Amino acid sequence: MKMIFLGLFALLVFLVGGYFYNNITYIEKPLKEMARAGFVEKQVELKDGTIINYGEGPDNEKTPLLLIHGQGMTWEDYAKVLPELSKHYHVFAVDCHGHGESDWNPEKYTAKAMAGDFIEFIDKVIGEKVVVSGHSSGGMIAAWMAAHSPDHVLGTVIEDSPFFSTEPGRRENTYVWVYGFQLYEDFKNQNKEKDYFKYSLERSYWRNMFGDFLWNRFSKDAVAYHEKHPTEPVHIKYLPPQINRIFESATYPYDRKFGETFYDNSWFEDYNQAEVLSKIESPMVFIKANTSYDGDLLMAALSNEDAERVVQLLENGQKIDVDTPGHDIHYDKPEEFTEIMVDFLQEVEKRGV
Repeated sequence: MKMIFLGLFALLVFLVGGYFYNNITYIEKPLKEMARAGFVEKQVELKDGTIINYGEGPDNEKTPLLLIHGQGMTWEDYAKVLPELSKHYHVFAVDCHGHGESDWNPEKYTAKAMAGDFIEFIDKVIGEKVVVSGHSSGGMIAAWMAAHSPDHVLGTVIEDSPFFSTEPGRRENTYVWVYGFQLYEDFKNQNKEKDYFKYSLERSYWRNMFGDFLWNRFSKDAVAYHEKHPTEPVHIKYLPPQINRIFESATYPYDRKFGETFYDNSWFEDYNQAEVLSKIESPMVFIKANTSYDGDLLMAALSNEDAERVVQLLENGQKIDVDTPGHDIHYDKPEEFTEIMVDFLQEVEKRGV
């Protein structure tokens, strides 16, 4: 009996220890593996003085891949997939304008301007045609590049980008609008709370999921961490990664003025979404995460119907559904994302694009 008790106690210690070890290391571990794979952070100055911060993998003489992250993130958000991708591509991952260590210049906060700078980045840093993959808003930039600079793009992988759901009249009934862009406008129009992170947590959608008691506890610890480490993503060590990502992804270095351009629609200057997609002639894959609703509120980046419309407008495109409720497919399903990217490279090479 004593041996059984000791065995169960040892198992409990192992499970609890493993739980906390995973919670503590889940951010740093992929970054360390990325560094061991040979990724280094660099910067380049464009002809107008704009600084683009980026990560580059080993120069293996393979096909170049340009990765463009989504809103609120940085190039390191791809850390989970970078080591494996670098076995097949020469990888470049940029910090978008207003994010990370790239320039925070609101004059560049349009899809068109950013795409133009990334085309110059290809000319100045890479020097040959690329496969480009963009997540969320980054995918909409990638689509513009493929449509308007076909001489620079071999093919494009778009990861769960919010085509059509971001158009006026549709966007107001999406999660990102209600709990993102509109919430920040409400924050600016009040004087009681000065800390937007705290303000947003008090009004977060996730309060409905966890209940007041748990959410207040999580939020209090998240705010305290953010106050103590204002330049780091929030990391609450007793929470699992799936919950921690709520706080982590809200505290990367990010210019809120970038988000305001989605509120006033200026990010889409000269960007007709259907027209952009219909101009793309090179191969394209659209990766779609699960669609869900809370009542009439669209919780996903776009609806299934929107995704079908995207593919119908493409001359040479296909849709791949990935079974994940999360928007960050490359983060939540790294193996599936990598497989798609490797298969796409083979398709591009077979076509001799």
